[in-house]
Amino acid sequence: MKNYLDGGEAILEAFRKLKIDYIMSSPGSEWSPIWEALARQKLDNKAGPAFVESWHETLAVNMATGYTLMTGRPQAVLLHAGVGVLQGSMGIHGAMQNEVPMVVMSGESQTLGEDPALDIESQWYGGLTIGGIERFVEPVAKWARAVTSPHTLYESVIRAGEMAQRMPKGPIYLNVALEHMLHDWTPPAAAREVPPAPIVRPRQEDVAKVAELVRNSKNPVIVTETAGRDPKAFSALLELADLLAIAVINGRVNAYANFPTNHPLYLGMGRYKALDAADLVLLVGARAPWYPPRRRPTSGKIVAVHDNPLKDHMIYQTLHADYYLEGDIAESLTLLIAATKSAQIDAATVSARRQRWTREHENYVAELRAAREKAQNGSAIDPLSLLGALAEVMPADTIYVDETITHSPLIRQHLPQTTPQSFFRGSGGLGQGIGTALGIKLAAPTRPVALLIGDGSFLYNPIIQALGASKRHELPIIVIVLNNKKYEAMRKGHVHHYPDGASASKDLHFGVTIDGPDYERLGSHFGFHGQRVENRAELEGALQSALAATKAGRTAILNVVVSR
Repeated sequence: MKNYLDGGEAILEAFRKLKIDYIMSSPGSEWSPIWEALARQKLDNKAGPAFVESWHETLAVNMATGYTLMTGRPQAVLLHAGVGVLQGSMGIHGAMQNEVPMVVMSGESQTLGEDPALDIESQWYGGLTIGGIERFVEPVAKWARAVTSPHTLYESVIRAGEMAQRMPKGPIYLNVALEHMLHDWTPPAAAREVPPAPIVRPRQEDVAKVAELVRNSKNPVIVTETAGRDPKAFSALLELADLLAIAVINGRVNAYANFPTNHPLYLGMGRYKALDAADLVLLVGARAPWYPPRRRPTSGKIVAVHDNPLKDHMIYQTLHADYYLEGDIAESLTLLIAATKSAQIDAATVSARRQRWTREHENYVAELRAAREKAQNGSAIDPLSLLGALAEVMPADTIYVDETITHSPLIRQHLPQTTPQSFFRGSGGLGQGIGTALGIKLAAPTRPVALLIGDGSFLYNPIIQALGASKRHELPIIVIVLNNKKYEAMRKGHVHHYPDGASASKDLHFGVTIDGPDYERLGSHFGFHGQRVENRAELEGALQSALAATKAGRTAILNVVVSR
């Protein structure tokens, strides 16, 4: 057996230096050097990344995204040339919008069979090589380039991994010629250990200024959208709010569990009434909190706390920020807490605020409870009945992934989010929920993972491929399809613009009806659990059966027919 030391080993060694846990891949024929290096790694019992194979490119990228959302550690994704990257571009785009670091790679041929010293398969001359796929990837990735030579391959991968973790974090794409991977490689004489990305902190004078604003504020309010992605930021936000009795509101597009929804200072999602009288708003981890963007929500000052407040991937963004604390969110909040504590805090003012917001929270919770109780009328399943059943049945450490549209506001208001990393919602386009949930399960194997997904959203996903990955890699999740048999967002958009038009007047809609399959039966090919739920009385039992199935190692699909 010959031990090859070539570009495949260079890439794998770079992955080891970057401390990558997994290579997520929808395989391509250019990756034989990597497969050879992985085989040697296994035979030599050498530490290194594990291989996770899937049958769809977007799925591979989504699994890397989900894993990194939980761990914070970037992973590697290997896709096929040309069309493979185009298939995966939806996931790459989502990773860029979510600021998820990863290294994405594909390969092409440069010689196309014309090098007499290197026998390249004929398929590359037949059209697999399209001459620089990085040109197509550039708009949806943080950075996209071709590796220039076999001699720059190792350090190019190292650089890509380091660059992915710098602000703004995101996917880095490398196009690697097959010839570079087949070329001999000489490891560096003294390979360095790659350090982690440093934690960036705001200027101390900015922290001191904002701390003064916070101490002197009579009616401060916190609005957050993405703080909870980092458990440390979740804890720091909780400490700051408790210290000064500051009300906390989830922004209109919150994507994570940012603050305990059962805390007496929590006032809900997108409920901005508290900002009317606010003299200071701490905008913590926000992307697009105000809509329409021109509408400033308060006459008070706005402080944006974020490591990357201004998003270059957005065509337009208006935060209305008067001050910035620009740096790692957890670090910024920790520094702000320390600076606030360094001077005297008016205890009476804080106590009065706490009492006021506690009453507001209790009223808010009562409104939610009343809405859920109203939904119990009749046997049909209102979405609120489902959310109430989830709160009753599912364990407290359940991780929820949301890929709904019309039901998402209800989910984010009513679903318990009391601990860090208990809720995730992606961005960048529908069709990525199952893969993200599987990646999250890979990172958190002992926690239940439940995907809430509309029937329309579900059909955008690579369903069979995702279920195959769940089976092969032993990643049991609960998939709950909220089935209203339509693309309700399409209908609402049409009626919004044409309220008295022909479509609304005659109930004649195009692009709305979904005559879908029996969703619960789709997992039967893999031995998975499935159940159709049409009656409200069946909900809790169905959830318990699904949970039992996942504990036994089988994914469960619940086809929940909802009334709206």
